[in-house]
Amino acid sequence: EVQLQASGGGLVQPGGSLRLSCAASGFTFSLYAMKWLRQAPGKELEWISTITSGSGTTYYADSVRGRFTISRDNAKNTLYLQMNSLKPEDSAVYYCATADDRRGQGTLVTVSS
Repeated sequence: EVQLQASGGGLVQPGGSLRLSCAASGFTFSLYAMKWLRQAPGKELEWISTITSGSGTTYYADSVRGRFTISRDNAKNTLYLQMNSLKPEDSAVYYCATADDRRGQGTLVTVSS
C-alpha cells in the first residue's frame, strides 16, 4: 500500500522559510518521479513542482520558481520542498504525490503576519 505523509507545515511570516518533508513507503520510491501539489481554500489543486527519478531533473510552476526547491533522498525514501521568500498567497495545504497522482495526507502552510 502506497503511503505518503507530508509534514513540516506551520505558521510563518511573509518572507520566511519552511521546509516540508514527505515520508514515502509501500513502493520503490527511487523509481518514481515525485511531485508537490497545493490547494488553497476555495481553489483548485495546483501543481507546484516535480522531480524525476534517476537524474533528479526538477520542474517548477511559475508561481514558485526561484523561491521553492524540490529535492529527494532516495536512501531515506523522503521528498522535500524548501520554501523561501514565502508570500500570503502561498498559504495552502501541501501534498506530495507520485507521478501517477497517488497522494497522501497534506500539511498546512499559513503565511501571515
